[in-house]
Amino acid sequence: MNDKLKNLKEQYNNIPIPKELESLIEKNLQYRPKKSKRKLPIFLTSVAAAAVLFTVGLNTNPAMAKSLADVPVIGQVVQVLTFTKYEMEKDAYTAEIQVPQISGSSADIEALNEEYAEEGKTLYEQFKADIEEMEAGNMSLNSGYVIETDTDEILSFGRYVEVIVASSSTVMKYTTIDKNAETVITLPSLFKDDRYIGIISRYVEEELRNRMIETEGSDMYWIGGTEYHDESFGVFEGITPDQNFYITKDGKLVMSFDEYEIAPGYMGLVTVEIPTKLLQDVLVSNIYIK
Repeated sequence: MNDKLKNLKEQYNNIPIPKELESLIEKNLQYRPKKSKRKLPIFLTSVAAAAVLFTVGLNTNPAMAKSLADVPVIGQVVQVLTFTKYEMEKDAYTAEIQVPQISGSSADIEALNEEYAEEGKTLYEQFKADIEEMEAGNMSLNSGYVIETDTDEILSFGRYVEVIVASSSTVMKYTTIDKNAETVITLPSLFKDDRYIGIISRYVEEELRNRMIETEGSDMYWIGGTEYHDESFGVFEGITPDQNFYITKDGKLVMSFDEYEIAPGYMGLVTVEIPTKLLQDVLVSNIYIK
């Protein structure tokens, strides 16, 4: 254990937990649902739609940190930790929700922290409300987080929500942070103008079409122009400025699509890596995308 981490843990151990901690958290909770272009299956409309994954962040409060266990260090500036954990087991209904947060002191991080705490509790409260309305059956809800990329410069961090009711479905939301500046990297901020939307959209459609052809239709995506397209579904119309994405450790841009967003549920989460050479003329710089 290095001296920095040792000193940090000692500080945590010497700070009392304020009695008003819980009320402070609840006071700042407010739910803001995410809009979805495709309607989810019926068994996902109440829980998953209400809990669509969210961005990450935290302005760490040392008093709160006293209640936390291990603090894994990510880079020199940003740290990630499990802020709180919700668990429930009632008859055939189970839920486990881990709420991760990121340390930092910028306005971006503070805003993300509030949103993350709001979404975590709302997900738990919505689950409790849903199972009260179910007459019979079973449901499980698992929510956690994964770190896709952790370099000295960036952190690409995703949170997932998996809902199981007869079958399962998962949604994922990524946030990418410039760790030194403590700012959120949005998709539009990477480019000079909106030409990237058409470039990426055309590549995604071409890549998905090739996957269907190569697998002779065992892979299925909601795009037009191939004999494997099922006309009963809509088609992929292109990405938007708020498209879900992350950046790999090698500096590659990856588009991410939730289950049922551009493909049948059995295809799971769909990702498409975009060749940097296609983006070079519209990139602001190669600081993040290489």
